[in-house]
Amino acid sequence: MKRFRLLVLGNGLSAYGSYLNMVALNVFVYDVTGSALAAGLFMAVRLGTSVASGFVSGRLVSAYDRKRLIICADLGQAVALLALLVAPEAGRLPLLYCLAVVTGSCSTLSQVALRSSIPEIVGAEHRTRANGLLVTGRSLAMIAGFSSAGVVVAQFGYTWAFLLDAGTFLISASILALLPLRTRSRAEETPQDTGKTPPSAGYGSLRMLRAAAPVLMAMIALRAMDGLGSSSHNVALPVHSSLLDPDHPATFISQFWATWAVGNIIAQQVLARYTRRTGRTPGERAFAIGACVMSGAFIIVFTGLPIGMTLATALIAGAADGVTEVIYVSRLQAVPDEQRGRLFGLSASVENAGFGLGMLVSGFLLEAFSPLQVVASLHGLAIVGSLALLAYLVLRRSPAGPEEQVPSPADGALRKEHS
Repeated sequence: MKRFRLLVLGNGLSAYGSYLNMVALNVFVYDVTGSALAAGLFMAVRLGTSVASGFVSGRLVSAYDRKRLIICADLGQAVALLALLVAPEAGRLPLLYCLAVVTGSCSTLSQVALRSSIPEIVGAEHRTRANGLLVTGRSLAMIAGFSSAGVVVAQFGYTWAFLLDAGTFLISASILALLPLRTRSRAEETPQDTGKTPPSAGYGSLRMLRAAAPVLMAMIALRAMDGLGSSSHNVALPVHSSLLDPDHPATFISQFWATWAVGNIIAQQVLARYTRRTGRTPGERAFAIGACVMSGAFIIVFTGLPIGMTLATALIAGAADGVTEVIYVSRLQAVPDEQRGRLFGLSASVENAGFGLGMLVSGFLLEAFSPLQVVASLHGLAIVGSLALLAYLVLRRSPAGPEEQVPSPADGALRKEHS
């Protein structure tokens, strides 16, 4: 795990760069064009590329060395940012949309490749703890990226912001290149790294996948609903903050996200201790319950409670968000290595599509409805989906609850995931 902590550091730097350029590039596009439509189109191209690249990324990580793919993804984003800096002003606008394609596709590829590799890097029995460390790192990176973007641009300008951004990707790629990591199961390493599909996935694995598919597909669909809900509170939060304090709208946003991050980190610590003490990972039922709690908490945040109670609710939302993220990723990682890449690619496309659709729907609804009504409607869909999944899991014929027997990527033995 010592080497993995270095990987978490590199991934956190890469995530910081992603969140930094998400803000800096959007503002830069608006400054260059003076058009809100152009800025919106930039975001649409980037998000659309992320959705489309999920399917391609799944195939790539199933056929090629995952470590090299992550390194290439980081280097690709760094090179694209540096190219923007040296380009003449006349050629910057079309280059910006090329950059949107590069950043959208590379960030998705990196995420799919890394998530698919975790059981092979740390061992299947440590994947929950490893996922918790990654989620913690990305949560801190999100807060740092969003909070520092405005300061960096205002104090140092776009050139230094993009240089800092490119530097984070270069450092991340360098750390990963120096780490001796195995990202694929030994049984699949040779055929996969030559770019060919393994000759056989194993009839037992295929039977397991067919049996588990309804639950996995339901979990992925619920993540899409979560994406709808997440987009609603992201879009509604600035409006709600302006209503609370028109003179200082950024205050509540900063407090909200900082508290959310603290809840997320606390949840990772509790989950890691639970896993070490019991040797079990919370399963599908815990995922459904956590998703329901998370959406409910986000709705309550917009009800106008006193600030102390609102922040306490944000803490719960962050904790539930972190727990469901780790359970979900760990569950998908339990499938055999040869199937894992495409499953994570599908998941990335579905999640990004849900978030993108939610951004459009939320923006449209906010023209006629209050932030609470918009957030309650979209997060309400996620609650309905969570309860439907939970009801299915409870009623499913299984004397011991929603346990899935899955082959461990480390040793091929059957393993139970406990809820």
